[in-house]
Amino acid sequence: MKPLLEALRGGTPWPPPIWLMRQAGRYLPEYRAIRARAPSFIEFCLTPELAIEATLQPVRRFALDAAILFADILLVPHALGQDVTFVENEGPKLAPVRDSAALAQLSDSRAGEKLAPVMKTIAGVRAALSEHVALIGFAGAPWTVATYMIEGAGGSDFEHTRSLAYNDPEFFAALLDRIADATAAYLIAQIDAGAEALQLFDSWAGAVPASLFETAVISPTARIVRAVRTRHPGVPIIGFPRGAGSHLRAFAEQTGVDAVGIDQMTSLMNAAAALPSRVALQGNLDPVLLRDGGAAMAAETRSILAAMRGRPFVFNLGHGVLPSTPPEHVAELVSFLRGK
Repeated sequence: MKPLLEALRGGTPWPPPIWLMRQAGRYLPEYRAIRARAPSFIEFCLTPELAIEATLQPVRRFALDAAILFADILLVPHALGQDVTFVENEGPKLAPVRDSAALAQLSDSRAGEKLAPVMKTIAGVRAALSEHVALIGFAGAPWTVATYMIEGAGGSDFEHTRSLAYNDPEFFAALLDRIADATAAYLIAQIDAGAEALQLFDSWAGAVPASLFETAVISPTARIVRAVRTRHPGVPIIGFPRGAGSHLRAFAEQTGVDAVGIDQMTSLMNAAAALPSRVALQGNLDPVLLRDGGAAMAAETRSILAAMRGRPFVFNLGHGVLPSTPPEHVAELVSFLRGK
């Protein structure tokens, strides 16, 4: 069995499998070269030739245990008909959806057609991978996707989103349901195309007020997991509720995910003590340590390995690879890990 899938299904391969969030990206010169060939980021993601190459580049260079589909979490809003653009040096910009009238303008009638290039990418990547390397599909979790759809951009304090969740719960629930159902269909299609595991990125889960966590994070994630399991019960699902902190146990128990990604703000030992033993852990090297490399990175990696030996575990970062990371440091990390 592929090491990543073994770990996600409760095994304890050692050294643990490794892949990195944002392992395809601007830190790689070969990525920057192919990114220059696409007129926009959306077109880059939806051009299978380019997306296949972007997905495969880090696997070729570093011999990682998994490839993760090169795409973006905002492809779902794009497929639903929301205006999504990526502005250089500013990030994504969206036409905000803040009321029922705007929500009614969204439709999933053409979502499958708009996302069909992603399935071609998955099929192409799967055909190119060796028998030991797994292919991870992914999507954004509903809360995080909703923050972009409501705020119209990322990186804010999510004031509009939180306000709507409190003051117009009917609209907010309807939006989360729309996102969850579209996401489940998207992930099922990814598995049909060749994805062997899935990750749900809830990058802004740490911004959810405690009283809303079940409604905004746990319930819509569980809705997706149930829908995917109905069609593909054997495909492991990783949840990454970044910043969830004290909510991790409830998240793991109530969503039904097979593994939980742990950010660098959370102790792996504490997470291991809090979560059911059936749940694999994934994480949680600080991306800054990968950027810096050297003795500090090695020491923290050694500490992570010592804490996780004997438990289902996937080595990863606490968040994505930083654009300023030297590729040589990734090679150094993989070499160090494989020597243990």
